[in-house]
Amino acid sequence: MALNTEKNIYTVLFAALMVIAVGSVLAFVASGLSDKIAENERFEKQQNILYAMGVNENPNEGSVSFIPTTVVEAEFQKFITEQWVIEGEDRSQNEEAYLIDLKKEIAAAKKGQTPRLPVFIGEKDGKKYHILPMYGKGLWDAIWGFIALDENLIVQGVYFDHKAETPGLGANIKQRYFMDDFIGESLMDGSRYSGISVAKGNNDPLNERKDDNAVDALAGATITGNGVSAMIRESVNLYKPYLETIRED
Repeated sequence: MALNTEKNIYTVLFAALMVIAVGSVLAFVASGLSDKIAENERFEKQQNILYAMGVNENPNEGSVSFIPTTVVEAEFQKFITEQWVIEGEDRSQNEEAYLIDLKKEIAAAKKGQTPRLPVFIGEKDGKKYHILPMYGKGLWDAIWGFIALDENLIVQGVYFDHKAETPGLGANIKQRYFMDDFIGESLMDGSRYSGISVAKGNNDPLNERKDDNAVDALAGATITGNGVSAMIRESVNLYKPYLETIRED
């Protein structure tokens, strides 16, 4: 008896079998690549942290260029001298603090739980850097990054990234010209913790003023810029007890 392939049940069965087969293949491939994926994610975090403190291969101007993955672990060990995990009033050293998922820790804090907050201490050319991770919300999805500070809470460098911001607009938060604007800005407004605002129409397009707690906004990316401002402000609030311990009056 010939199989009637024109019946709906045949189409449904065929589609189901294809889904199972393709899903099985993808699961097998993902399982086989899981170690490589984890390694790449580890390298990326290390590159981002180093970038924020100025350890990169940027040319004099223009593009963003990270330390290559072939040497990033060695460079990370060289320049990041301490990794701390802050948990309430407790502080402990942890060589894998950079692997902590800040998104989960922020969610825990919002539920009233004590978050585990990573801090990285970097040293380069005799200068000390305090590097904090950040996590927030842009226009379409998550934004995140790292901010490097000195003991006066002056920004020494930042790195921003995003999941789904608009190309050519909000996605430009990871462009060098935008990130470089934050260098030299202060988290303090006098004795008050202020953060840094991404301000539209602040009449400082070249970002020459470093005492206004603001950088010039990206054209056409107001909501993403507001997200960056909120991310920095919330990170300052989250890490304020730690910042109090390093701040020089």
